[in-house]
Amino acid sequence: DALRRKHQCATIQLDFQLPHRFNLTYHPQDLKTAAHDKEGLPRPVIIHRAVLGSLERFIAILAEHTAGKWPLWLSPRQVSVLPVSQDQRQYAVKVRDALRVSGLYADVDESDNTISKKIRESQLLQYNYILVVGKEEQAQETVNVRTRDNVVHGTRSLPDLTAEIQAAVAAFE
Repeated sequence: DALRRKHQCATIQLDFQLPHRFNLTYHPQDLKTAAHDKEGLPRPVIIHRAVLGSLERFIAILAEHTAGKWPLWLSPRQVSVLPVSQDQRQYAVKVRDALRVSGLYADVDESDNTISKKIRESQLLQYNYILVVGKEEQAQETVNVRTRDNVVHGTRSLPDLTAEIQAAVAAFE
């Protein structure tokens, strides 16, 4: 995981109860050496194979392994759209709606915080992409792209960025 610990997910378990509950028996080659039920036939033992263990345990291990930085294809917080001021709020909502229509998880930060604080909060919430929209971006119908690791990718058109994100999701990145 993120702390370099080893985990075990898969298990193999022997089940003695289900054969009894379902009244399972079998006809062995050597009837004398097998354990018998009331009718004289032996009961099998069921072997369960759990590749991931429990789903809850697997999700916990995945969360620890990624340190909460979910991969884009699995992330519940893929894109955060941040208007620089209230003047760009309507454009930010338009960008969010376009992203949602294309099948992505997107939110708009409509708070009165400064843009620096909005960016920092989006990073702490582990949004994969953070889109800043100001006057220039609104006029040109573009977005300024950065990632949660504070890497600025510059200004992009929304259709190009949407296609890029969708391709990354499809490739399980």
